[in-house]
Amino acid sequence: MKLFGSSLILAGTALGAGMLAIPMVLAQFGFIVSSVLMLFIFIGTTFSALLLAEACSKTKQSNSMSSVAYLTLGKAGQHFINILFYLLLVCMSIAYILGIGDILNKLLSDVGISVSTTTCYTLFSLLMGVIVVAGKGHIDRLNRGLFLMMVAMLFIVIFSLLNNINLDYITQDSDYSVNDIVKYSAIIFTSFASMVVIPSLIDYNREASQKEIRNMILLGSLIPLFCYLIWLFAIIGNLGTDAISRFHNISELINAFSESQSMIKTIVAIFSALALVTSFLGVSMALYDQNQDAITKNKPAAYLLTFVLPLALASLFSNQFVSMLDYAGMVLVFLAIWGPLMMVKKVRRPDFPDLCLETSYTAGGGTLALNVTFLFGALIFVSWFMS
Repeated sequence: MKLFGSSLILAGTALGAGMLAIPMVLAQFGFIVSSVLMLFIFIGTTFSALLLAEACSKTKQSNSMSSVAYLTLGKAGQHFINILFYLLLVCMSIAYILGIGDILNKLLSDVGISVSTTTCYTLFSLLMGVIVVAGKGHIDRLNRGLFLMMVAMLFIVIFSLLNNINLDYITQDSDYSVNDIVKYSAIIFTSFASMVVIPSLIDYNREASQKEIRNMILLGSLIPLFCYLIWLFAIIGNLGTDAISRFHNISELINAFSESQSMIKTIVAIFSALALVTSFLGVSMALYDQNQDAITKNKPAAYLLTFVLPLALASLFSNQFVSMLDYAGMVLVFLAIWGPLMMVKKVRRPDFPDLCLETSYTAGGGTLALNVTFLFGALIFVSWFMS
């Protein structure tokens, strides 16, 4: 159950961004092209996650990205990785905070309660912070419950939407270029990248075997791919590419369902909120562990850095949900692809001094897979500048 729960934390961390950003970003390409692009990025991000799992499992006393970077890349590498990791986690935290505030405000206003978006996401963030500080066991159990609720909501929505699927929307041609596809790859990449929680989860599952670590990451990566494909099929099939391409935030996506589907609107809103909550839990767990490992062991101080600082920054980036994911995609190239590549090359050296062989994991593919992964990162890096 620990391994299964860890897979759900991985999947939940990815789903919050993707379930809400993917329809607004990929609809312009149509369902078929979008599916191929998602499959390509899924393969790249999954192998990168396996590389990071290898680096984490082979280093002694590594429970955060900071300590893994120090043991593999030295002090200078640790500082570089820490800066990128903080940028990534803060960008993702802000994106999830803004998304949650938007949805909670919408749900409360529908039942006649007038509460500002800022108040919604502030109270939510501070409450979730208490759970994160309580420990990974509490996060695991809460995330399992929320994830199962989210999946149940997803299937209710999909079965309801399948009744109104217009196959012409699914096969609809769109005007786009190869440059357009490359340009938005960074946002899709962010939607699959749940690597921020891998150091914490490897430490949580230190007794796991190589096969169990591999399967945990594969399951945690396959669940988002499956959900994204079904979700995109249902949304495009109901609304069409032209309508979805004009959306700028989550509430616009939810409001796109007509009054005759008011129940579906509510379920979509609840599902979207659950997706963001599971992602927020994963990102907050990673940021809290990072703060405790790199800055302070004091729990109140780590709590302030993890939850109060992103709240303060969120007020500066209102209505920038997709933009924050785009910024995160740029940072992820270094952190989720090139960083693990450098770490793995170090731990595979026979003279690596901090090797932990008892519970180590080695990703397959050899040197060829490492070279292809480097080129994959280069593609995502170029796509960010194009956007």
